[in-house]
Amino acid sequence: MIEKTEEFDTYYIHRSNWIRAAVLGANDGILSTVSIAIGVAAATDVREPVILATLAGLVAGALSMAAGEYVSVSSQRDIEKADIERNKKELNDMPEIELQRLAEIYKKRGLNNETALTVAKELTKHDALGTHIRDELGINEISQAKPLQAAFASLTAFTTGGLLPFLVTLFLPLKSLEYWLYGFALFFLIILGALAAKTGGSSIGKAIIRITFWGTLAMGLTAIVGYLFNANVG
Repeated sequence: MIEKTEEFDTYYIHRSNWIRAAVLGANDGILSTVSIAIGVAAATDVREPVILATLAGLVAGALSMAAGEYVSVSSQRDIEKADIERNKKELNDMPEIELQRLAEIYKKRGLNNETALTVAKELTKHDALGTHIRDELGINEISQAKPLQAAFASLTAFTTGGLLPFLVTLFLPLKSLEYWLYGFALFFLIILGALAAKTGGSSIGKAIIRITFWGTLAMGLTAIVGYLFNANVG
């Protein structure tokens, strides 16, 4: 007999929501702020503009991420609520049709007609609305939209990611600062990719390659813009 353990019972999908928000926020925090910093550093020989631009990008980006996540997840939540209310009305107005819909769902999952109908009746008797929300609408505790949680996770992750390159602009040598920023950002992205892959149970190598490729592309393009601007001004 296999004993249940906490590790055995915990699936990676249960972490999907907060992993997505954390990785997206931290990745954006690193790339947004470091791209701004590299662009400005490539266009000036003075530290203050780099610090100011990076700090402004960090604050604006964190607030924008939080607001955007809250609005988008709130919209998703509104849709869920509308569907739940519609389902509640249908259960009151045409319970037999709703029962048949539920049975059809279970038949598509592999149950025979009689068993599917029996299961539908038993679950409807136990919790009709909850059963339809879960099996007909596909809404559960894992997928359910949580606007405040999503906004806070994005704000925290973006700020954490953005602080790393901001510290580089404060303490690393001004000469060739853009290269220092690129090197440290790449290091931060590798750590982020590895942690995300490890937490989510996916390939660490693939995650690192994916995150560093797109990160390098973003930083490279902003550096080119900065160099062009500096050349034009000079």
